[in-house]
Amino acid sequence: MATFKHISSKNADYGAAEAYLTFEHDEFTMKPTLNENGRLIPREDYRISSLNCGGEDFAVACMRANLRYEKNQKREDVKSHHYIISFDPRDGTDNGLTVDRAQELGEQFCKEHFPGHQALICTHPDGHNHSGNIHVHIVINSLRIYEVPLLPYMDRPA
Repeated sequence: MATFKHISSKNADYGAAEAYLTFEHDEFTMKPTLNENGRLIPREDYRISSLNCGGEDFAVACMRANLRYEKNQKREDVKSHHYIISFDPRDGTDNGLTVDRAQELGEQFCKEHFPGHQALICTHPDGHNHSGNIHVHIVINSLRIYEVPLLPYMDRPA
């Protein structure tokens, strides 16, 4: 069993999403955790992939697409959407869920529900407070860059 959470973001720094997903952060202040030398501390275990970025870094691909289509240029524009799928800790023991399998499920979910969007999918094995739940994070550029068949929940073709 999993819970699903959505957060929209007006932050134009697409790289900040990747930094949040790949480096440790203080869960209360949301600021990056630094080591004794003042450097970011990488998360211990995570899987990360991107979709529709053409071999480029997610942030660079999103910025290029936004410039090409002249979208997400205003301060008030929603630039990205962040989805979190949080699996119950028992899914590992009861259903054999692993970080790798959760990453596959996240990629599949993204392809099915966010077709045509540039996306970053990142999975890590331990949610907040070391509770043991696997989190899959999906960050999509709010701009859909490819034409896709209009799905029932879409309000415009492109």
